[in-house]
Amino acid sequence: MYYVYLLSSEIHEKIYTGVTSDLKTRLAEHNNGNVKYTKSGIPWKVSWYCAFENKNQAYDFEKYLKSSSGYAFRNKRLI
Repeated sequence: MYYVYLLSSEIHEKIYTGVTSDLKTRLAEHNNGNVKYTKSGIPWKVSWYCAFENKNQAYDFEKYLKSSSGYAFRNKRLI
């Protein structure tokens, strides 16, 4: 399974969108400061995720969420 996820920073008003095959391990990496783009927002919590059986579908949906229309969809429907 592949997971598209949204993380919320508990200290800033930031949302991070990502994809992984191991959500628990990836969240730990974010909170341990191992991810360059999320170091400044530690601690992070998972605010939403969706599971996909197909890797390409997961990456396509992540790409959509990072687009302008996906950003609007995310803010209106997911968070």
